[in-house]
Amino acid sequence: MPIRTVTDELQLNDPQTLYRRWEDSQWSPYTIDLTTDRAQWPALGAEQRELLLFALSSLMVAEERITTKFSGLVGAHGTEEEATFLATQQVDEARHMQFYARFQDEVVAAPNVIGAHVQRARQHISDSFRQLFDVALVNAHAQLVATPADLTAKVSFVTLYHLVLESTLGLTTFKFITDYLSANQLLPGFVDGYSKIHHDETRHIGYGIWYLRETIREHPDQGDTVRQTLRNLLPSVTESLKPPADGATESVLDISQDDLRQFALDGLTHRLNIIGVPITTL
Repeated sequence: MPIRTVTDELQLNDPQTLYRRWEDSQWSPYTIDLTTDRAQWPALGAEQRELLLFALSSLMVAEERITTKFSGLVGAHGTEEEATFLATQQVDEARHMQFYARFQDEVVAAPNVIGAHVQRARQHISDSFRQLFDVALVNAHAQLVATPADLTAKVSFVTLYHLVLESTLGLTTFKFITDYLSANQLLPGFVDGYSKIHHDETRHIGYGIWYLRETIREHPDQGDTVRQTLRNLLPSVTESLKPPADGATESVLDISQDDLRQFALDGLTHRLNIIGVPITTL
């Protein structure tokens, strides 16, 4: 399957502009129509359900973590405008978690308690995924909470959160899952909600790329913080892009693991060029 050139729809603007865009982009996870999804889910093949449940579990765990491990960045804001926008991002993440929980409730399975969904989802994620979200993110957030004025701690956290988790992993997962579902006219409610989440995420990523670009322009030595953070994380990122079983992506999505990795690498390369830290310098 040919892979298109990366054309990220980054909303690369200052925090005040991004805040205004947030005000104009409100949506509710409870108004998405899941009627067709409820009818289609039982009819999916076992391999389809396995891959989609793996993706949904990863999203569920990711949203729980990034909702609860984000307040440190709000506390480390530089301007009032930045604080205002960052507060909206935490609201967005909570809304995303609510949508995935509702999809679990109404389409996949009970119970209707978010914590139970997260616990069940953890049974499907990989060790490398846990390393990123349960170790690296938790530690980076703890460091930022302890030292909110530490520029290196903030740059490291934004690199992990916005450049790796939301960009490299998040955008890659979105592209291939929604391409497949849309092409096969499957789970339109999930695609609708996930697309709204994706729109939010591009706004978040736009902040992260803007922040890193501006910070490195003012403090060129922080480019080394970005490089070291990526060196520490990329092995786990590569492993996290693997599907739950050998051949699952190729047989269900009609793509290879190389396709997934190349798309993720192209996106990361593009964003690093914007920031001013070319991937060749890692």
